[in-house]
Formats: sequence, structure tokens, C-alpha cells
Amino acid sequence: MYKILEREDLTSNVHAYRIEAPAVARKARPGQFVVIRVDENGERIPLTIADWDEQEGSVTVAVQEVGTTTHRLAELKTGDAIANFVGPLGLPTEIEHYGTVVCVAGGFAVAVVYPIARALRQAGNKVISILGARNKSLLFWEDELRSVSDELIVTTDDGSYGRKGLVTEPLKELISVDKKVDRVIAIGPSIMMKFCALTSKPFGVKTVVSLNPIMVDGTGMCGCCRVSVGGVTRFACVDGPDFDGHQVDWDLLLARQRTYIDEEKLSFEQWLQKHAAAVK
Repeated sequence: MYKILEREDLTSNVHAYRIEAPAVARKARPGQFVVIRVDENGERIPLTIADWDEQEGSVTVAVQEVGTTTHRLAELKTGDAIANFVGPLGLPTEIEHYGTVVCVAGGFAVAVVYPIARALRQAGNKVISILGARNKSLLFWEDELRSVSDELIVTTDDGSYGRKGLVTEPLKELISVDKKVDRVIAIGPSIMMKFCALTSKPFGVKTVVSLNPIMVDGTGMCGCCRVSVGGVTRFACVDGPDFDGHQVDWDLLLARQRTYIDEEKLSFEQWLQKHAAAVK
């Protein structure tokens, strides 16, 4: 069992868990993920590592309440434990001295971008970060991302905070005006990453995205996380999760992510019914 050392509510439906997992903390690198199970009857889900402390032996993950398992996780508090916490999995993000790097974080993905931006800055890069969300209430870790960035631009779709508009707008401006942008790292919803890649492609700026297809075992055996990159089938769990955004078949990825929507909805409805009955 893996003890929850601390739970922090970041928004109404996003929570950070600092988990006691010394073996994972010793090996963790930016961009990697873990696979967890709440209990012995739970499903396996991947969660990207948001932070880690090797000395304390802890790993932090952020969880957004979406389906059955993430809602079950949301019921856990400080001092509780989860059954499995396997990792670190996947290839780390390539960290080198590129020059100027623009890091784009779409909403919840700020938890993924934060350790990457930190590592890039430590490697001597100029880091310009763009943090976007639908509205102000969905933003978190703004100060954390700002602390590891040379410049931070915040956008909201509705204009309730920061600059009104999509993250692709300041991204295009930065690439158009500053010819010294050497790399873009865009992480967030697949549709956002797709349009970030489309924005940067005409300028020839290498754009790295972190793909989040359906995943089960996290070791390349099940094949569920297959994606098409440059016309070649790759497995996100062992070949990624980072890939060249200009080479990803986004339409196929988006279609595959919708494969089990009906089953996921049914699972969540059944859990809600059981949960309501248990509360009574």
C-alpha cells in the first residue's frame, strides 16, 4: 500500500496527492508517469508525475475528477492509502540547452508542464510559459509555473482572468515576432495540442507534445496506447509519451480516445448509484 502524505484541493475538481513512494521518487524524471490502482478491484489508470522529492521519498500527482476511478480517488484523504503505484514509466522529456523554449500548458496540464519547465530552465534555457484555461476557476499552480519561467502569459477562453483568448494566439505571436524560439512544448487536451502543432508547423519550430491515449498496462504489452506518428505505429507508454507534434495523426488519436465513451459513462453511472446507496 502507498500512503497519501498530503492531499491538496487545487480547484473544485482537481486534487494533488503527495504519495509515499521512495523507489519511484529515486528514478522519476520530467515527463514520466505512473500507473495506479485505488484498490485490488480498481482499474489501472496512468497519471503524469507532477513533482517528486527524492529525500522525502514522495511523488506528487494531480488528479482531475472525470470518471469512476478519479472520483474514487477524490474520496481519499491525507493518511489514506492506494493499492498500487507503479513507475516511473515512459521516456523522460528530452532536456537540453536549446535556447528559447515556449511551454504551453492547457488547464490541468500545468501539473505536467511545471517540472519540465523547471528542468529546462535549470539547463540554461529561456523559458516562456503560456498557461490557459476555460475560465479563472480552473487555473492552479500559476505561481509555481511563474517561478520556473522567465515570462508567463495567462489566458482564459472567457476573459475572466489574464488575457482573453486561446493559448495558440500568444504562441503564434511569440513565434512570429521572436525568430529565436527554438522549441515548443505543448501539453494539454489533445485538441489543444493539435492546434498548437498546427500553429508552429508553418514556422518550422520543433514542437513536442505529450500524448494521452487509452492505456492499460503501461509496458507496451496491451497495445491500447498505440498512436500513429509519421505514419508509423508507436506505443505511447514505451515510445513516448512525448512525440513530434507535427508528425502525429491527430484525427486517429482523437477517434481512439472516444472508443469507450459509452462504457465509461455507464461505469460512472453505476458507481454513482452504488455510492448513493452506501451513503444512505
